[in-house]
Amino acid sequence: MLFFARALTVVFGSFIGLGLAGVALAQTADRPASNDVHAAVLSENAFPSAVECGACHQRIFQEWAASSHAYASISPMFHKFEQAINDLSSGTIGTFCVRCHQQVGTQRGEARELPLWDRSPVAREGITCITCHRVSAAFGKVNGERHIEPGSIHEPVYSTGTADNLGKVLLNPEEFDVAPAPGDKGRPIHVGAVAFEQVGESEFCASCHQVAVNLGIKLEVVWEQYRDSPAFRAGVTCQDCHMSKNPGTASGYDAWPTAIVNGRVVGDPNRKHSNHGFSGPGYPIAHPGLFPFNPRSLRWSIKDWLAFDYRAGWGTPAFEAALTADKPTNFPAVWSKRSDREEARLVILQNEDALREKEKERRIAMENASRIDGPFFDGKPPARGEDLRLRYRITNINTGHNLPSGSLGAQPEIWLNVALIDPDGKNVWESGYVDSNGDMADIHSLDVADGKIAFDTQLFNLQTKFLTTNVKGTDREMALPVQFDIDQLPFLRPATQPTTVLNHPPFIRMEGRSIPPLGYRDANYSVPADRLTKPGTYSLQVRLRSRAEPIYFMRFVGATREMEQRINEMMIDIHPYAAAFEVR
Repeated sequence: MLFFARALTVVFGSFIGLGLAGVALAQTADRPASNDVHAAVLSENAFPSAVECGACHQRIFQEWAASSHAYASISPMFHKFEQAINDLSSGTIGTFCVRCHQQVGTQRGEARELPLWDRSPVAREGITCITCHRVSAAFGKVNGERHIEPGSIHEPVYSTGTADNLGKVLLNPEEFDVAPAPGDKGRPIHVGAVAFEQVGESEFCASCHQVAVNLGIKLEVVWEQYRDSPAFRAGVTCQDCHMSKNPGTASGYDAWPTAIVNGRVVGDPNRKHSNHGFSGPGYPIAHPGLFPFNPRSLRWSIKDWLAFDYRAGWGTPAFEAALTADKPTNFPAVWSKRSDREEARLVILQNEDALREKEKERRIAMENASRIDGPFFDGKPPARGEDLRLRYRITNINTGHNLPSGSLGAQPEIWLNVALIDPDGKNVWESGYVDSNGDMADIHSLDVADGKIAFDTQLFNLQTKFLTTNVKGTDREMALPVQFDIDQLPFLRPATQPTTVLNHPPFIRMEGRSIPPLGYRDANYSVPADRLTKPGTYSLQVRLRSRAEPIYFMRFVGATREMEQRINEMMIDIHPYAAAFEVR
C-alpha cells in the first residue's frame, strides 16, 4: 500500500502541481510565475480550489473531477436552460439556479448572468470541495440556500470525523512538506477538522435535491421520494448508495487512506472510503478539454478551449503529420504552435479516459437499479396470420427513489425500445424508435410534426411531463413549467391561494410516469398479423435507453448542434438482450 501511495502521489503531484499554477495564473496573470507566489495567492483565497485539496486527497480529487458535482457549473446545457427560464420569467427567478450550481460564485457576489470565462476560477468548479466541507450549519428543504464558511485553505474543514491523524502531520511539517500557516514552506494544509454529522446524512443532500421552481412546481423530487422509500425505513442513506463501492447500491464502501501526504499514508490505509464520483445517470456534454476537471487544462482559458477543434484531430500524430506548407491551416493564434496543440490533445486523451470510466459506472448504476423481464406471450402462442400480443415488465429494483428520479419535467429520459426481427434478419416492427434528431416519436418529435415518420402509438416512456393550461384548449405537455398566454411577455401569475392547497400552482402540474421503489410497470405491445407472414425463428430485441436531455428541449433553449451531437453520442442502452421464438 505504501509503495502504491507513493506512486499515486508522484502521478497526481505533477497533475496537481500544474493545476496549482494554472489556477493562480488565471487569477493573477500579471504576477511572477513562481510556485511560491501561486501557493500564496491560493492560500489567501477565502474560497480554496479543489486543486489544493487534491494535493493530499488524490483519489477523492480524481473521483470528483469527473462527477456531476464538478460539472454543475460548466455544463453548457445548464447555462442554456438557466438563461431560457430567466428570459421566460422576465428575470424574476434571479439567482435561484446558480446558487446550487455555482454556490461559490453566488456567495462571492458574482452576477447571475456572468459567463464562465468572466467568473472566478473556483466558481467554475461547481459543487467543489468547500461547497460541502465548509458548511457548518444544518440546512434542509431550502432550495439551495445554504452558506459556505469563507476562509483560507488553513481554516478547518467540516466532515463526519475529526481527522484524528491530522495532528501527526501538523507536528511534523518539514517531514510531510506542508505549510500549516501562510508563509510557511510546503503545501498549504488545513489545521483542523470539525465533526459535522449532517455531512454523512441524507438530509445534507436535500437543500439541492428537493427543489421547487417559480411558483411552486417541483423540479427536484428525490428527497420526498426517498422519505417514502424502503431505503429510508431501513436506515439506508443517500451516501450509502451514491458513494458506495458498487454504483447505486448500498453494498458497503471501499477501503483507502483518508490522505496521502508527501507520498506517505496518513492513518489507517484501510479506512472507509466514500466515492466522490457520486454515481448516477447524468453525463457531461462539454468540450472534452474543459471537462472532466483537469488541472493541466487550466493553462488555457475557456475561450481558448472552445476554439480548439478536437473533432478535426488537432494535436493527433496523423493530423499534424498531414499538415504541409502547400496546404496551410488557419489556426486561431492561441493554437498556432504544434507543441501547444499536441499538449492540448494529451489533456483531451486523459479526459476521454476518465469519461469512459465514468460511463461504465453510469451503466452499472442504471443496471443495478432496474430490471427487464419478458417477453411474455399471455395469449395464444405466436402464429402466422394472427396479431402477436406480448409484454415486458420493467421493475425498479432500487429501494431509494423512483426510476427515473432527479430533475423532472423535460429530463431525464428513459424509454423502452423493442424490435421484432424476422427469419431473414429484417426489422419488421418496432416501438421506441427515434427520429432523425434522436427524439422519441411522440408529440414532441419534429419529424412526427412534419409527417416524416409515424407517431409511436405504443411508446413506453418513463419521462415525466409538465402539463400547462394555455390560452385555449385542454392541458398541454410543455418542456418548461411556463404557461403561455395572450400577453406579449410570459408572466408567472401568483396563485390566489397557497400552492400547498392544490399541491401545484394554478394551470401547471406534473404528469409523473416514473416507477416507485420496488414497483413495476408492464409495457404491452401488439404486433399486426401482417408482420408475421413467414415461418421460422423470430427474435425480439429489447433495451432501455437513457439520455439526459431530449433534443426538442435542447433546441427550445437554444443549444448548439455540437451539444446535440454530444448528448446523443453519450446516451446508453440498459439491459440489451434478445429472445428467439418459433412461428410455424
